[in-house]
Amino acid sequence: MSFEVEKGHVAVIIGQSGSGKSTALRCVNRLERIDSGRIEVCGHAVEAPDLDVKLLRRDIGIVFQSYNLFPHLSVIENITLALRHTKKLGRRESDEIARQVLDRVGLADKAGSFPEQLSGGQQQRAAIARSLAMSPKVMLFDEVTSALDPQLKNEVRRVIEGLAAGGMTMILVTHEMGFARRVADKVILMHKGVVHEEGSASILTDPKTKELRDFLEYDL
Repeated sequence: MSFEVEKGHVAVIIGQSGSGKSTALRCVNRLERIDSGRIEVCGHAVEAPDLDVKLLRRDIGIVFQSYNLFPHLSVIENITLALRHTKKLGRRESDEIARQVLDRVGLADKAGSFPEQLSGGQQQRAAIARSLAMSPKVMLFDEVTSALDPQLKNEVRRVIEGLAAGGMTMILVTHEMGFARRVADKVILMHKGVVHEEGSASILTDPKTKELRDFLEYDL
């Protein structure tokens, strides 16, 4: 597989379950090692054996379907943990950054709450805020709305659409074609681990390959 994402653009990866979408994201963030080939992100050669993974992950934020918040920490503590231990910021500065990103995702009033006190949509927005606090250059989203009900999906979609409008470079894996049409500068169809078709969001209404036609018919 091969694709490029320009700075400030949003790429959406679609495809049936098991096609390799999530694995592709995990390779970009070096959560999985590739056996061959080359991945370059923000000047980092991700496949390099001497890669500084900590520096890579300062530049790349990733948000998963499961929120992965620490249940024993408040929302603001979840966000400041990496700021204090990875960036070595003091409590006052890390708290200030945390409150800024919480305001950005509409959770300014939930700083002192614990994850169990939040709805699923709020927990997902808190997870997004945690990644944003590290000031990443690229954000990766892996099916971040799939476990949410329709109203909560909308909360998270609005946050991601706001990031896109603000020029954040993003790669999203999603099964939501309406959402993909709204945010994507590029759509990438993966099928059995291979990129079968890519182009602007218009390919979702005018597919060129049988694989994309079949996927869209199945998805509907």
